[in-house]
Amino acid sequence: MGPALTPKTPGRALAWLSAIASLLLLSAGLVTPALAHEVRPALVQITNLKSGGYDVVWKQPVIGDMAIRLVPHLSGGSLEGPVTTESVTPGFRIKTWQVRKGAPLDGQVLRIEGLSQSVTDVLVRVSTEGQEINGVIRPSNPEMTLTLSGPKGVSVPAYLRLGIEHILTGFDHLMFVLALLLLVGPNWQILKSVSAFTVAHSITLAFAALGVIRFPSAMIETLVALSIVFVACELLPRPGRENTLTRRFPWVIAFVFGLLHGFAFAGALAQIGLPQGAAPQALLLFNVGVEIGQLIFIGGAVSVIIALKAVSGRFPDRALALARATPAYVIGACATYWFIERLVAAMA
Repeated sequence: MGPALTPKTPGRALAWLSAIASLLLLSAGLVTPALAHEVRPALVQITNLKSGGYDVVWKQPVIGDMAIRLVPHLSGGSLEGPVTTESVTPGFRIKTWQVRKGAPLDGQVLRIEGLSQSVTDVLVRVSTEGQEINGVIRPSNPEMTLTLSGPKGVSVPAYLRLGIEHILTGFDHLMFVLALLLLVGPNWQILKSVSAFTVAHSITLAFAALGVIRFPSAMIETLVALSIVFVACELLPRPGRENTLTRRFPWVIAFVFGLLHGFAFAGALAQIGLPQGAAPQALLLFNVGVEIGQLIFIGGAVSVIIALKAVSGRFPDRALALARATPAYVIGACATYWFIERLVAAMA
């Protein structure tokens, strides 16, 4: 990644940071490969009927045939019987129940079995008399009481927090951002590149989530993994070789791949449906949350670089050379694994 650096430059700290961060992401990503980006929320859609009954739709994200075990329960027991219909679409498994007799919906407790062992949020949407009540069930507290007289409309903290968690638990997107940071370095160029990435994914996120443009989610996730492989290859040291277009104009590649990643972000919202009459607010809050999470990650990485810079002179040159090459191979290995896994799932 360029000429040898003296102990007074931040290159040693950057190299060691990249090695450590890459190994951490490797362990996190490969321990749960099927959940590499399975932060897409599930959805419970309940339609309360005037007759006193209600319809329940459960949509759980899947990758091919793989899915973590999540089971919805209502305290009245109406979801314990056989489902009315069950189907599988690209990216989701859908179950429905038509409940015509049983305990009134108001006041029941909705619990998601298995949620506490996952990183998946569950959006809850209750439609009653032309209005919607929205909420989010999280792994830290996998149940909620359904109060039909409760607040209606979009929960501002819910979608904002969902966006933050989406990026901070999306190891593939974090690897792309890390690779971009290592490629550019902690300088003004990274701000330019991240801004280009933000503008690009905001455009496609809006178009895809609103249904203007549609792409198969499985193929998008596959291409996201391939984009990380590409950037990892750009990280490989190229002594004596002319800088590539990516190294000279990193914001260009950030913008191009940002368009692709925006479709993947949209997969967290579009396929489960946006709140009726509140789609713009939900999109804005989710996108702002993604940016906050991204800035938190970059800020943390840069802070570690600054901290390591103070002790960078203690690192021997041989160890520095190894640390410099580690990120490209670790990030590339994870991304290649995800690419193959998702490609097989998309072709199944």
